[in-house]
Amino acid sequence: MGGVRWSLVVPAKRLGAAKTRLAPLTGGGRGDRPDLHASLVLALLADTVAAARACPAVAAVVVVTDDERAAATVRALGARTVADEPDRGLNPALAHGARATGAAAVAALSSDLPALRPAELAAALDAAAAVPRGFVADAAGTGTTLLTASGVPLDPHFGSGSAAAHTAAGALALTGDWPGLRRDVDTPADLREATGLGLGPATAALLPRLPRPAA
Repeated sequence: MGGVRWSLVVPAKRLGAAKTRLAPLTGGGRGDRPDLHASLVLALLADTVAAARACPAVAAVVVVTDDERAAATVRALGARTVADEPDRGLNPALAHGARATGAAAVAALSSDLPALRPAELAAALDAAAAVPRGFVADAAGTGTTLLTASGVPLDPHFGSGSAAAHTAAGALALTGDWPGLRRDVDTPADLREATGLGLGPATAALLPRLPRPAA
């Protein structure tokens, strides 16, 4: 199973619309720190993409985005970008990105995994190679951070309750000791937990600019 190499699709919203629940840390791009929110969103994305690119099971990373700063950031890390041509929300964007890879083994990865380790991702993808469709639930057990498809359409159902939605759509829950892969960051509390796991360099470098409780 370890010989399978995957193309990963990562979604990246326009920076001003992304991660609104992190606004208590950043002011949401308002006030006296207008660029801090965008910088944090970019840092989360950069650490996620860098970890994916360093994973030996990953052949390519494709980021679906219409944001020029996000596109420039991930291209510098070796990822490819495609425009969000459907422009109909997250799941159509991921399906579009999956088709754009042209790969038989494709996976959708959340863009906010700053504590992700390449070895964790490799282990999860190795487990995924045994099933047509699989997913990794988030730390809460209700969301999804990784959805995989091998030889079948990706069929993403991200959003509220996505773990149950992916199960209902026939994907198998993948289990393993992958704390960084499960720890997506939507809130200040999530960022504190990710910090405890060990952040990637981009997010770690930004921490001194954030309010002290986040670190």
